[in-house]
Amino acid sequence: MTDALIIGGGIAGAVTAMALQKAGIDAEVFEAYATGADDVGAFLVVFTNGLEALRVIGAHGPVVANSFPAGRVEFVSGTGKRLGARTLAGAADATAMGPRTLTRATLYRVLHDEARRRGIPVRHGKRLVAAETVGDRRVVASFSDGSRAEGDLLIGADGIHSVVRKLIDPAAPRPHYTGQNTVCGYTRDVEPPSAPDTYTMIYGRRAFFGCTTAPDGEVWWFANAPGPERSRRDLAAVTADQWRQRVAALLDGDRTPAAAVVRATGEHIVASHAYDLAVTPRWYSDTMVIIGDAAHAAAPNAAQGASMAIEDAIVLAKCLRDQHEPRRAFHTYEELRRARVERAVAHSARMARRSAPGTMRRLVRDVLLPRSIEHGGDGADAWLTGYRIEW
Repeated sequence: MTDALIIGGGIAGAVTAMALQKAGIDAEVFEAYATGADDVGAFLVVFTNGLEALRVIGAHGPVVANSFPAGRVEFVSGTGKRLGARTLAGAADATAMGPRTLTRATLYRVLHDEARRRGIPVRHGKRLVAAETVGDRRVVASFSDGSRAEGDLLIGADGIHSVVRKLIDPAAPRPHYTGQNTVCGYTRDVEPPSAPDTYTMIYGRRAFFGCTTAPDGEVWWFANAPGPERSRRDLAAVTADQWRQRVAALLDGDRTPAAAVVRATGEHIVASHAYDLAVTPRWYSDTMVIIGDAAHAAAPNAAQGASMAIEDAIVLAKCLRDQHEPRRAFHTYEELRRARVERAVAHSARMARRSAPGTMRRLVRDVLLPRSIEHGGDGADAWLTGYRIEW
């Protein structure tokens, strides 16, 4: 039986391990961090395509049980003008599960709990430093603690700053910093601006703001705040109060509730950099392959990062099930995935440009967006959320 080493214990890593198990392939997950998930304070949406991919491996139940619906989105200008509203992508599909909102930490936890329930080993504190192919196409991974592991193949699910991507191709492009910080917060000390299951998206003069309301009345919000790229340490050193003041100042002057929501937030604020990775020329070698953000990363505007990574995991496992020679399976996986994910990255980049501050951009958007909504949006819903994997 083939055995796989999965580098990265995030969303992509856990789903890949479960999908490989369904395909009859043993897998072990190696996570760099001692416990928990990176960027634990953020929240996200798993869209219908991601949920339906999880359904293939029977892992959708815990995600649905620990999340709440995301059914509609309404758009508001910085002047307070309502630009329109529509059903959120996939929510109107009566044959499938609608989008769900949950924190990244919750998604990480429920997927890991499910993987452990299925007997899949997850090794924490295992930071990959090197990997090489030895003997009859076996791969040996070396970790920073001096330990090693050997398998038939190695899967890089190690995120935007992937080590595996560089091992496959030392000339691989670096992720592009979009110039935006994504700041997330949670508060109960304000009147909810959004109805339950609705996202309110506000195109402010100096920052983009979005929020939704959890079933218990807590407001979950995010803002795209322009700023310089910082090191991980420097970013972590910015306090919740500093983020609160920074984001509220950007939203001041808009005739919307956004600034008040931010000011009503206590210490539950977290920020991360927004990156994208439009094209990675090489996804695989004889024994190694990359998935999720390691292979392709989109700016967060389309909110498809988790769903695309889940799709990758299922498709890769299916290819490895059907083609036992790893390189051939990797080739088929890339053929099935590259065009779709690169289109998703480009789509999210367009959304980011549309939401960016700027007087002329704002004037054009306030005229064209209501017309676009009236005519069914930008046509992205069907190809994004209608994607299904036949196992």
